[in-house]
Formats: sequence, C-alpha cells, structure tokens
Amino acid sequence: MGISSLGAGSSILTQDVIDQLKAADSAKFVDPIDAKIKDENSKQMAFETTQAGVDSVYESLKSVNEYGVFEGRTTSLSNEDVVDVTAVEGSDIQDFTLDVTQIATKEIVESGQFDTKDSKIADGDGTMDLSVGDKTFSIDYNASTTLGDLKDLINDKAGDSVSATIIQVADGDYRLMLSSVETGTDKAISISDSDDGSLVDQLKDDTDDTDGMTNVQEGVNAEFKFNGLDIIRSTNSVDDLLSGVTIKLKDVGKTDVNVEQDRDKIEDRITNFIDKYNSTMYQLGQDTKSSQDEDERGVFSSDTTIKNMKIDLINVITSAGGDGGRLQDFGIKVDNDGRLSLDSELLNKKLDEDPENVHSYFIGGTYTQDDGSTIELHGAFADIEDQFAKYSKGGAILDKYSDSITTRLDSLSTQREKAVDRLDSSYATMAKKFAAYDLMISQYNQTSDMFTQMMNEDYKSN
Repeated sequence: MGISSLGAGSSILTQDVIDQLKAADSAKFVDPIDAKIKDENSKQMAFETTQAGVDSVYESLKSVNEYGVFEGRTTSLSNEDVVDVTAVEGSDIQDFTLDVTQIATKEIVESGQFDTKDSKIADGDGTMDLSVGDKTFSIDYNASTTLGDLKDLINDKAGDSVSATIIQVADGDYRLMLSSVETGTDKAISISDSDDGSLVDQLKDDTDDTDGMTNVQEGVNAEFKFNGLDIIRSTNSVDDLLSGVTIKLKDVGKTDVNVEQDRDKIEDRITNFIDKYNSTMYQLGQDTKSSQDEDERGVFSSDTTIKNMKIDLINVITSAGGDGGRLQDFGIKVDNDGRLSLDSELLNKKLDEDPENVHSYFIGGTYTQDDGSTIELHGAFADIEDQFAKYSKGGAILDKYSDSITTRLDSLSTQREKAVDRLDSSYATMAKKFAAYDLMISQYNQTSDMFTQMMNEDYKSN
C-alpha cells in the first residue's frame, strides 16, 4: 500500500513515481508469466475438447467392435398377417416358406345356465375331478358352495393349467367358462363327479340334459408346412424348428420368410464412428495448424505430443486391416484431407458376396483370400480402436499430457505469486525510504527558507 502523504513535503518523491517504477518491473517480471499462464489455459481448454473428441471416437469404435453388430439379424415377410418371425444374433442367414393350415387353439368349455353367480352348485358334499390333458385336480365342494366359489377353487387349485371365469350371457343366465392355459389337442378339459356326488346337471359332462358342460372351442395343434414339409406343434410359438429362430403363427396362409443380416445396425455403427472421427480430426487439424499469422496459428502448432497423436490417428486409417485389404475396399472412403465417408452401396455389395469375410476384415477372424487360402485378421476396427486406446484410456498419453498442463499451471502460479510478493515487498521498502528522503528534503527546504528570510531581513535593515 502506498503512503498517501508521500511527496507532500517535497513534491518530488511521490507515489506516482513508485507506481511507474513498479509497473515497469511488473512488465518485466510478472507480465511474461501471465502470458505463459494465458497460453497454458488456452491449451487446457483446447485439450479438453480434443480429449472429449478422442474419447467419443474410442467409444464409437467399441460399439462397432462389440458382439452383435455383424451378428445381428432382421427378418422380412411377404405376408405379415400369417406369422411373426424373430432371429437371435448369430443365427443362420436363410430363406424359407411357410404355409399355415391350422392355428393351435385352447380347449374351451362352458357350463349350463345359472340364475346368478351365487347359485349353489350342489345339493350336498362331494368331490369334483377336473381333468386338463393328463392332469387331474380334485376339488371338494358342499351344499353351500356357489358358482363364484367354484370358480375361485378351480383357479386356486388348477390355475397353472386352466383358467376359470364367470360370464353373464343375459339376465338370469350366468355360466362357468373353463379355458386351458396351453393350446393343443392334448389339453382337453372334462369334469367328473364322485360316485356319491351331487353336482347340479349344469356342470355334469356326458349328460342328456342340455344344461350340461358343452364344448365351445376344441383344442387343436398347429399345422403348417415348412418348405413343403409337414410340421405339427401344440403351440403357435415355435422355437425348436430352426436354431435361434422363433416363429409365431398368427393366421392361416402362406408367406416367404427372409432371415438377413441387420445391415442398418452395421451402417449406423460405422456411420457413427465416421462422424466422430471426422469431427475430432477436423478440430485437431485446426489446433495444430501452422501459420506465420499468430491469429491463424493453432494452439498446439508447436506441441509435439498432440501433433504426433494426429499423425498416428491418420496413419492407422491407412494401415488398418493388414493383409485383408484397405478400408476403401470395403466402402469406407478416405479423401485427400483425410476425411472419411461411407459408400453404402459398396459395403452392401461386399456383404452380399461374403458376409463372413466382411466380419473378419472389420472385427477380426478367419479371412478367406481370393486363392482360397485363409489368414487370421485382428480386424480393421480393432486396429483403429487399439490406436485410439493409447490416447483415450485412463493413464494413457492424453491423461499424462493433461497432468503436465496442470503441473505447469501450478508452477507458473507459484512463480507469479513469488514475483508479485517480491515486487510488493521491494516497493513497500522503497516507499518507506522515499518518505524518509521526502522528510529530509522538506527539512532542507525549511532551513533554506529560514536563511533566505534572515538574509532578506538583514538586507532590508542595512
């Protein structure tokens, strides 16, 4: 802090003089450090953008290389009303025809008419045997058991095999309806009473009374032709005919089915990588740009770490794939500026010709060459991922580079603090000296004024 009265006595050694001297020293010792701090801060901000870009490319490469991209399957049908077909990853690529002649159905039976759902179902105690296919469930009843009670008893005891509901057909017309949980001819439903049972006629099978249990829908098996071969199943969901393929029958009719590679998934993942790569490499190009004009020069124009990284990431594009060929051969074009683009037509042509070879080239595996010989490839995308991993993974080159920026900023901050402290201390001392000198000058001036006054008085008196 300056002394406010400095120079008051002499008007020579003022605070302005000290401020000017201090500003000159600050320009010499502090401003260069501030310039370096500004440069490192600019690098840090640019580096954060660079690292985020590299990380995004690395993540996009992992999503390309993960299992399921080239193994993904999609299906197409000529008649979607007949069946639904799904295929798991890695299932065979194939075409086939289906001719559905019968849909599997559940067995459904209903009782005769009851006045209400609280109507009694028996005149006394007894046991009702409910058969669903090869399973039989014994249900005890008594004279107080109602139609609603029987429905609950059936669901509690046999709910895994049959579903019991009560429907109101009309006023005063309530009926118990039983439906098998599963489809097929082997799920027939029947009710029998104990020898001394007393079920009402509405629940008795094989009775001449028209109120007895009647069949509403017969349970039948599904029947269809697979490429002309007769197939029978007890369910409409067929997953044991083709490995990895589930066929769900919906209606009678014919349809052609194609199980294909999921090309959209492949293109989406590759396009995502290309977009991330192009964006990151463009930014790297701007940040490492050399120019005589300081305003056009990139923040990393003289930084070997970032410039070498850029070179590495460009070179891996040209070398990826090894003996399997170049990326351009499989639809990934590289222009003169290093920018990538996808030729979907060429990629699909390669996939049509040999999907396994394309998979091996991009992801790795056994690659069949033109002469019929085979080689093992690491995979083009695996090669690129490995290179990006050097700069993206924790503890890798970019992490160390980030630490170096932080270290330099900490060091510069310490240097600046020391330089400012030295100047403050030096000029605080100078201000004290100036105050003392100013007092001496003031005293000399006062003595001089006194002698001058005495001489003037003496002159006047003589």
